[in-house]
Amino acid sequence: MPTGAVQSHWVYRLGVLHTALDRLDALHEQWLLTRDSFPADTRPGTPAFDDALAEHHAESWSYLDDWATHGHVLKDINSASKRSSTPLAPPPTATAAPAPGRSPSVRR
Repeated sequence: MPTGAVQSHWVYRLGVLHTALDRLDALHEQWLLTRDSFPADTRPGTPAFDDALAEHHAESWSYLDDWATHGHVLKDINSASKRSSTPLAPPPTATAAPAPGRSPSVRR
């Protein structure tokens, strides 16, 4: 993409989104571990489950807000790349060869 089409704030916003996504992934993994550690009779609607889920949601809120605030940058970058005469990635130049020892499958 030509330098003139790139906005200086994109790097910052993409960094915020990347960090938020990493934190959301970590919080989701933490929630799964928490949920799996409950006794079998702990279900949605029980205080233990609902309190833990509320805490998970509270911890996730700021990262979801980052996405709501900065997520539009993905659309902005996509729009700028479509207006640009230079694509973000060059078109493929060759068809990938099948892996050795495998015959290509034919869909019928």
